[in-house]
Amino acid sequence: MSRVALVTGGTRGIGEAICIKLKEKGYTVVANYGGNDQKAQEFTERTGIAAFKFDVSDFAATQTAIQQIENDFGPVDILVNNAGITRDGTMHRMSFEQWDAVIQTNLASCFNTCRAVIEGMREREFGRIINVGSVNGQAGQYGQVNYAAAKSGIHGFTKALAQEGAGKGITVNAIAPGYVDTDMVRAVPEDVLAKIIRTIPVGRLGRPEDIANSIAFLVDDESGFITGSTLSINGGQHMY
Repeated sequence: MSRVALVTGGTRGIGEAICIKLKEKGYTVVANYGGNDQKAQEFTERTGIAAFKFDVSDFAATQTAIQQIENDFGPVDILVNNAGITRDGTMHRMSFEQWDAVIQTNLASCFNTCRAVIEGMREREFGRIINVGSVNGQAGQYGQVNYAAAKSGIHGFTKALAQEGAGKGITVNAIAPGYVDTDMVRAVPEDVLAKIIRTIPVGRLGRPEDIANSIAFLVDDESGFITGSTLSINGGQHMY
């Protein structure tokens, strides 16, 4: 039986590319999504990958959903925490709701999902957890104190959990993507996006496949000596 991989925020953009790549590698892949039923249905029809709707920021809902996934597909051996949102604004204009939504969805969700799978991974003495951070969690970004705080928190969360899991065959790593060609990035005004691209030494935005290929490497059975690391995938924009 192939290992089961759960990818949060898995039906669009980077998440979709991750799901497709892991399926190509022979894993049984399950995608989580939060809101767009039509897109999720189209994703499943196109890829053959099951999609489960639940709010990763809701602890109880996440526990229930992951238990259902494990009942249907088997124990989750690979978890990719990719779900994320933005609610940008400078501090003097940011509402608590903007702050809290990003912290809960981008950071607290990592606790919610990991808590649901960690005991099983420890019992089986195998696990691969990948948390998706961001270049803006490493370098900061104007107008994104909420997003930068959440993504920076992911990097610390990763290092701490890696120490807890190492003796049980569980690796925990993070990736820190730079600017990737997704709907979220393409929503940036064209002149601003052009300025961003000029700061990337390789001269282009990342592709979702660039991220997916790196995750496929980190979750492989043979990558068991890599844990607590953050892999920066940003075209040289920020060398951390």
